[in-house]
Amino acid sequence: MSNAPAQSYYRATATAYEPYVALQGKTDARVAIVGGGYAGLQTALGLAERGVRDVVLLEREQIGFGASGRNGGFVFAGYSLGEQSLLNQRGDAQARSLFGLTTVAVERIRRQVARYAIPCDPVDEGVIWANWFRDPAVLRQRQQLLAEHYGVQWEWMPQEALRERVRSERYFDGLYERNALHLHPLNFAIGLAGAAAEQGVRIHENTDVWQLRRDGLRWRLETAQGAVLADQVVLACGGYLAGLRKPIDRAILPIATYVMVTEPLGDRLADCLRTRAAIYDSRFAFDYYRPLPDTRLLWGGRISIRNRSSKAVQRVLSKDMQRVFPSLKGVKIDYAWSGLMSYARHQMPQIGGSADGLWWAQAFGGHGLAPTCAAGDLLAAAIAGSDDRWKQFADYGLVSACRPAGYLAAQASYWWQQGKDWFKTRLEG
Repeated sequence: MSNAPAQSYYRATATAYEPYVALQGKTDARVAIVGGGYAGLQTALGLAERGVRDVVLLEREQIGFGASGRNGGFVFAGYSLGEQSLLNQRGDAQARSLFGLTTVAVERIRRQVARYAIPCDPVDEGVIWANWFRDPAVLRQRQQLLAEHYGVQWEWMPQEALRERVRSERYFDGLYERNALHLHPLNFAIGLAGAAAEQGVRIHENTDVWQLRRDGLRWRLETAQGAVLADQVVLACGGYLAGLRKPIDRAILPIATYVMVTEPLGDRLADCLRTRAAIYDSRFAFDYYRPLPDTRLLWGGRISIRNRSSKAVQRVLSKDMQRVFPSLKGVKIDYAWSGLMSYARHQMPQIGGSADGLWWAQAFGGHGLAPTCAAGDLLAAAIAGSDDRWKQFADYGLVSACRPAGYLAAQASYWWQQGKDWFKTRLEG
């Protein structure tokens, strides 16, 4: 990314590992995967666990370079689309099945962390959805919707209970989602890569795939210093477009989000948070944050069609943080960065394949870890054993994102929703 800060907190605290060498020369594989983020890594590991070891994964930068190594680290069920819209579009049974894939994925992530002893600081203490507004209706409606249509129970947190845990006058009531956790996302990605490599997956970093074409009955992937011949190919590049297939690239909007991390707060952290849960609020343009093991506070928010410099991210997010925790005014910010998420116009993941062995998994923006894990498992099951559960996403296809006009529409929509949040806040006074 052109103006991204040199290093995020995650990169500064990443698990050390021996870099994976760039691809040299020509090689063969049953499956070639382009992209070393969660979608590619989960597909590779899922294939290895099913006995498909003849897999090559090619990453242009380093493992977890994109959104997988830059996000807030929240692991919870659901999609960007939202539960009510999913229900309206798909009906009760299909909506519940799609949502259930992400619930299962949360549990799979827990198991992966334990099974492969991934040192990613997991905190399995749930997520709090804090109401920015006085009116509790939005909380009650979502709680009821989840219980009645998805079989999911979120616990009501009255204002007193919420403010015991989140020491801010900004919030009113809240909901507590127990089946959620948070972790160090880059170290989780590095751990997935290590687990896949141990089971025979060949990983190559600093390997830019510049061409993908048919070569007889197989696929040929050309890189700067080598080539891969593969029976099947998975494109899993998220917001960092590979430029290999126009219909796949055109189908997403790369959207930036911002994250920062404070200096260690020591006892000051307990003045703000007396919970280890992660938190986000009920606005469309919400803040999200979580305590880190070294008493730092990680804070994220905003979406934009452009990346910002580290200083700009720090300036914008510090104001947001101080609105919630005025006592943190003047706190030093040690890290601030941005990252590109991939969004589809329909706000659902795009998970699919074609008859000639080309697969894709993208558009996980906003709810990344669980849906991306689900996608990798679905694609691995399809490639290894003709499992067709991935077809549940057939209705959410490669719809053009209409760039560059799509960027303007996305930004205008965000500003409109942000304005509605502001107006509602003002009305409540």
